[in-house]
Amino acid sequence: MKKKLLAAILTVSMTAALLAGCGSSADTSTDAAGTEASAEGSSDAESTADSGEVQEITWMFWDDLVATEDLISKGYSDVIDRFNADYEGQYHVTAVTTNLEEYYPKLNALVASNETPDVFIVSPGPNLEVYVEPGVAAPLDDYLADGWKDTFSSDAVFSQMTYDGKIYAVPLNIAAACAFYNTEMFEKAGVKVPTTWDEMLDACEKLEAAGYTPITISAGTAWCLSMVAGYLCEMEGVDLAALEDGSASWEDGKVESAAAKLVELSKYFQKTAAGDTNDVATANFYNEEAAILIQGSWAIAQINGSNPDFESKCGVFQFPGVERVIAKSDSLAMSSSTKYPEACIAFMKYFTDDTAQKYTAEIGGKIPVTSVEYDESVAPAQLSYVMDVFSGAKGTFGFYNESMPTTEAGAYFDDTMVSVFLGDMTPAEAATEMETFYADNCR
Repeated sequence: MKKKLLAAILTVSMTAALLAGCGSSADTSTDAAGTEASAEGSSDAESTADSGEVQEITWMFWDDLVATEDLISKGYSDVIDRFNADYEGQYHVTAVTTNLEEYYPKLNALVASNETPDVFIVSPGPNLEVYVEPGVAAPLDDYLADGWKDTFSSDAVFSQMTYDGKIYAVPLNIAAACAFYNTEMFEKAGVKVPTTWDEMLDACEKLEAAGYTPITISAGTAWCLSMVAGYLCEMEGVDLAALEDGSASWEDGKVESAAAKLVELSKYFQKTAAGDTNDVATANFYNEEAAILIQGSWAIAQINGSNPDFESKCGVFQFPGVERVIAKSDSLAMSSSTKYPEACIAFMKYFTDDTAQKYTAEIGGKIPVTSVEYDESVAPAQLSYVMDVFSGAKGTFGFYNESMPTTEAGAYFDDTMVSVFLGDMTPAEAATEMETFYADNCR
């Protein structure tokens, strides 16, 4: 019942905000897609090996695949190893890695120097459009038409990857922005999971009185802070579409109120929030230095990979006071200038085959984007909590920096919210700044 309910909710919601259903239950079936690919790869490899030619491609990612403890990243490393083994003598992929904060600047530098990676991770919405409009990303429809597209849980998963009727990226998983909490700290402080804004502030007060840092978050990584700001804007009824077409104003009081709430909540952040990166803020949580982590459910893999013993203490709740949940997916795009598109597509398919998608759920704790069935009993406990969050939500929406007309607008919002947090700008000034920017650049 939970499986069917969640699938229905996500499929409907995804039409507007990149979401789809998932499957769960024990599965011992053979990975037909993976087996077929392996067999095809072995057959083709023989002829290629005879000529001594190997098609070398690159894949760019935002984590160190050697040093990482993140279980999703470890899974991506396994995908590379499987692909290179199955296609030995025919295709070979090399990972190009960096850290999250530097990923897009380095990717853009490679694009500018005509060294675009053959396959690269990209966020949906205007962040993908940056690579679509100049022709950097290749359309994938012809490749998806061979039956690959039918393996996905819904066509809706491609909604934010489609431009002018063509699909330019393939989603790998689904995650939600949630609040993680230390169940032991909550119990000792006499705190219940908050469902309203006032309850959230009361919980933070009690946690602080009990000697705990209530919240850990990164303001050094701007999108982390603006993720919270996005929820607060949702709480205040901000309408991004109306702001874009000019039928609403950033100065109508809603954004100012949201920014004021951000300042109010920030009193409970760790003292080093301004400089902490996403990784540091997350480590504060799984090392039990703070009671609440406001982060995406992609952090499940990082939390459990870094401190497996902490899983039993790690609960999840929806950001209080809102009815919708922020949803997000990692996606893969292919360079239009690649010399070896068939190799790229073969590699991309490995990320969405049954082996990879079962790993996504059973080990990584993310919701698969395909119709694969997985064993819920072995998946991280937090995944079930996230599914409950989705089931209880009345819809989804995207990250604000991925939902605005341009990447520049999204970045401006991120930076403005950081300025409010730092005290460099008042909530009213932030609203005026956003209205001026939109009037000059987005309408």
